[in-house]
Amino acid sequence: MVKLYDHRGNEVDMAALQEEQTRRQDALVGSLYREFSSHPSRGLTPGRLAAILQEAEHGNIRSQCELFEDMEEKDGHIFAELSKRKRAILGLDWCIKPPRGATAAEQANAERLTEMIQDIENFEDVLFDMADAIGKGFSHLEYEWENAGREWMLNEITHRPPEWFMLNPYDLNELRLRGMSSMGEELQPFSWIQHVHKAKSGYIARAGLFRILAWPYLFKNFSVRDLAEFLEIYGLPLRLGKYPSGATQDDKMTLLRAVTQIGHAAAGIIPDGMAIDFTEAAKGAADPYKCMMDWCEGTQSKAILGGTLTTSAQSTGLGSNLGDVHNEVRHDLLISDARQIAGTLTRDMVFPYAVLNGIRVENSRRMYRFAFDTTETEDMEPFSKALDRLVGAGVQVPRNYPNEKLGIPIPEEGQPVLMRADKPATPPSSGSAALKVSTPTASFAEASASPDTSDRLAEQLAREAEPITDAMVNQARSLMDECADLSEFADRLPELLGTMDTSALTELMDKAFATANLEGQYEVSQGQ
Repeated sequence: MVKLYDHRGNEVDMAALQEEQTRRQDALVGSLYREFSSHPSRGLTPGRLAAILQEAEHGNIRSQCELFEDMEEKDGHIFAELSKRKRAILGLDWCIKPPRGATAAEQANAERLTEMIQDIENFEDVLFDMADAIGKGFSHLEYEWENAGREWMLNEITHRPPEWFMLNPYDLNELRLRGMSSMGEELQPFSWIQHVHKAKSGYIARAGLFRILAWPYLFKNFSVRDLAEFLEIYGLPLRLGKYPSGATQDDKMTLLRAVTQIGHAAAGIIPDGMAIDFTEAAKGAADPYKCMMDWCEGTQSKAILGGTLTTSAQSTGLGSNLGDVHNEVRHDLLISDARQIAGTLTRDMVFPYAVLNGIRVENSRRMYRFAFDTTETEDMEPFSKALDRLVGAGVQVPRNYPNEKLGIPIPEEGQPVLMRADKPATPPSSGSAALKVSTPTASFAEASASPDTSDRLAEQLAREAEPITDAMVNQARSLMDECADLSEFADRLPELLGTMDTSALTELMDKAFATANLEGQYEVSQGQ
């Protein structure tokens, strides 16, 4: 029987994995299901927050994980900004890449692995759950294998809450399942996707993005609470009760109840001899609280997306160019997130798939790798114009370069491709005049772009002809826009040609023909 090893070189016993180990770890997971969060965000203070973060640094990450869950649920701004970053992964294309200099067999194996992973149900949910590690520092998904005939396939992939895990006391970069032992339970090989995402450098407990967001979250909560208290009393007049000397304690309590209730009921009774005075309403403004909340949310946006304009450009009326700059920063974050997730999938999904299904991997350098396509495609129209000018100037461009820049796949051998449609036949009589003008111009433009006629004079003539021909084409287009159909266009075309000034074009064409004649004579004389 062939022995199986995980990415760390540890031997994997598939029989034990399916039976004894699975039952033991399933029982442990079942006990964790019966635990409930303590919601440490309730009554959170700066002192308590500092204590939670310090506990995590010492290895106890449970309270920190529960706090991070509360932050994402309670703060709508954090949830919205983080969702943008997590869901950006879902829009990327992906594939399994073979090793460099791959043989035909390795190419076929890469395609086979791609098809296997494509068959995983709700694979997008797997990517989304893995992206949960961006905020919390890590995300673990447990999966089960199913033997489908000759192939091992993943049956179910389930995200496990981060508070189920603990750090190895002797290795703060190793996560284990919490259990009765202070050391925890090691995770079974070939059963987990263990994604650790580094939003910042440091141990796992300090690598999550929520560590940066925790303080703005706390300050924002204080400001929201203070604003709510301010709005509750803002605009209400101060009610001052006056009682005469010698009033009993019961009289004083009666007056106090009247002062308290009269603001809501707008009615009340008091004993004779007592009075209630209404002084000027409380003054104030909500601007200080709002300013603090805006600062907190701006800091959160910068930490999550690298800027604020992707969130506030529309409401503030700032220009779109600034938003584009921030979007570029956001693309850099997307590339980083995609590469980290791809690395984990290569180790914890592609490698087990290959090993269990008999696809041989000689060493780590010949590994089949999960890869996202994070290439930004060029705008087709300006890119094609610039490319045409570069080729005309003699720049050598590989044939596959435009396909890569525009995101157009290179067709396989025998695959149908799009072709330029044939131009409709031009009606006789009136159309013949148009051909006399357009055909020589097109031929001259092609000749000027040819490497054989790329001398300075020809290039100069081509540049001089371009504005003349463009003006004539624009006149023809304007006439076509005015016509209801091609028949009307053909009838009115002679009238347009009669009004066109073709003297400049004729002069340029004479120069072009003369240049071509001289060049031909020169080539003959040189024996070319």
